[in-house]
Amino acid sequence: MADITRRSGWRHLRSAPTAHIRHQRRGQLVHDGEGLSFWFRPRTAALSEVPVNDRELAMAFHARTADFQDVSVQSTVTYRIGDPGAAATRLDFSIDPDTGAWRGTPLEQIATLLTETAQQHALDVLARTTLAAALVDGVAAVRDRISAGLADEPRLPDTGIELVAVRVVAIRPEPEVERALRTPAREQIQQEADRATYERRAVAVERERAIAENELASKIELARQEERLVEQRGTNARREAEESAAADAVRAEAEAVRTVRLAQAEAEAARVVGEARAGAQSAWLRAHGEADPATLHALAVTRAAENLPRIEHLTLSPDVLTGLLAKLGGGEGGARS
Repeated sequence: MADITRRSGWRHLRSAPTAHIRHQRRGQLVHDGEGLSFWFRPRTAALSEVPVNDRELAMAFHARTADFQDVSVQSTVTYRIGDPGAAATRLDFSIDPDTGAWRGTPLEQIATLLTETAQQHALDVLARTTLAAALVDGVAAVRDRISAGLADEPRLPDTGIELVAVRVVAIRPEPEVERALRTPAREQIQQEADRATYERRAVAVERERAIAENELASKIELARQEERLVEQRGTNARREAEESAAADAVRAEAEAVRTVRLAQAEAEAARVVGEARAGAQSAWLRAHGEADPATLHALAVTRAAENLPRIEHLTLSPDVLTGLLAKLGGGEGGARS
């Protein structure tokens, strides 16, 4: 909207760069262009403001497919007014010289024209297309048909409207039909998920079985090794016992031989000692048999003295000493005689 200010019966208009201003005074074109700024008298001025920027027009309408299914079409048309002069002469773009607001609704008229034209071509395409095809390839087909139809519409160039782009956002069926269409896909996805789950479980079971088999094989091998170890230990113990028994037998035999030899040596020694003792005894007896009685008495006294206890003090009375001297004197006299 143009910016208009007042000053003592005059008006000043300042427009945006995206607005085309047409100023006529008494039927004569005074100003014509974008982004203008000028003074004018409101009583003699006829002003028009035509937007020349790109504008987006969103459209939503219902259609019926070849299999009698209702669908909703959401699309957007981008357009611009390429000939502001033609648009100003075909549509009411006049503005109030005091406020700068449009006196009519030109953009709504353009929106109605574009919407009805686009809807007509979209309905024509969808009426020959089934619901399944419309949901799969309908977006491109409807977009191409709307673009071609708007390009061939004669009213648009006459009004100065240029088509920039057409976009079809979505073609959607009714909610119940959409849920029904989603069901097979969801069931298939669920089946795929279940199959993946079953396969994962089967793989897990197979892996567990392989692990269990490996563990069992390990246990069997361990039992075999233990059996071999027990057998080897028994063999070693038996060999040890046999070797120990053989060693004991050798030791016993050696001990017996040594004992026999010791016994023989002891017997021989005892025999020799006995013979020596017997010889000594015989010699002793012979010596005693040949000795005189006095000598034997002296020997007996000597032996008795050897066996008597130790005498520390000896007291001789006169009687004993007299008798002993008498004996000694008598013996000597006899000996002398």
